[in-house]
Amino acid sequence: MALMLSYIEKDSPIHRLSGLTKLVVFLLWSVLTMAGYDTRVMLGLCATGAVLFIISRTQLAEVSFIFKMLFFFMALNILAIYVFAPEQGVLIYGTRHIIVNGVGRWTLTAEQLFYEFNLILKYISVVPVAILLIVTTHPSEFAASLNRIGVSYSIAFAVSLTLRYIPDVQRDYKTISQSQQARGLELSAKAHPLKRLKGAANILLPLIFSSLDRIDVISRAMELRGFGKNKKRTWFAEKPFSSADKVILLMSVLLFGFALWFTFKNGSRFYNPFK
Repeated sequence: MALMLSYIEKDSPIHRLSGLTKLVVFLLWSVLTMAGYDTRVMLGLCATGAVLFIISRTQLAEVSFIFKMLFFFMALNILAIYVFAPEQGVLIYGTRHIIVNGVGRWTLTAEQLFYEFNLILKYISVVPVAILLIVTTHPSEFAASLNRIGVSYSIAFAVSLTLRYIPDVQRDYKTISQSQQARGLELSAKAHPLKRLKGAANILLPLIFSSLDRIDVISRAMELRGFGKNKKRTWFAEKPFSSADKVILLMSVLLFGFALWFTFKNGSRFYNPFK
């Protein structure tokens, strides 16, 4: 079972960048994605994200579970938007080109399809970069990066522990699941989905107890070491800025500014191909 949302140690140009650089780039990327609906900009972000994914040497199989969840919730979101607001695209773009006459208000229009296509691009552009930030940055280095931009080191350390804890929980789940199956509980793909769901529920209680035990051990260890006594702390995993970090940050700020100008140059954050 591949671990989800955990640091994957590799030697790639993205892994060698400072965690602060990757965090700032991700924040700029997220703001740009959320700020506008310019299809051309988002297509550029999607293409750039795909290139970064290749450069990072991250295998799709290593993060396939996250992408499956992404597509599942993306499909639910797109469907819900059409069910509850089938004319949202018409309101935004100001025109109405009917593709299929539906029942009642559920008429399929080109504007609605284009609007929902832009929503899909938003998902595709930002989620892979968020995954890259996590799988290419060591949790301790990520916490140091948060602290360097002004986040309290207690909060930064909590984030680091969470990122470390996710694969531990998954390993515990796998161990408990194997123990349950050794006792005769069928949880494989051969079992009925409802039976598998009930079996998974039976795993939750021992998983919760093991998690509480780990939390108690960690909290006691931190308390014995005087964690939180001082207002500041140093970080063992903090990476110094390199020339590559400075170049990437400068390029990111310049491209961010250009993309914002390109998005809003016509006075609207929506790119309208219907006018």
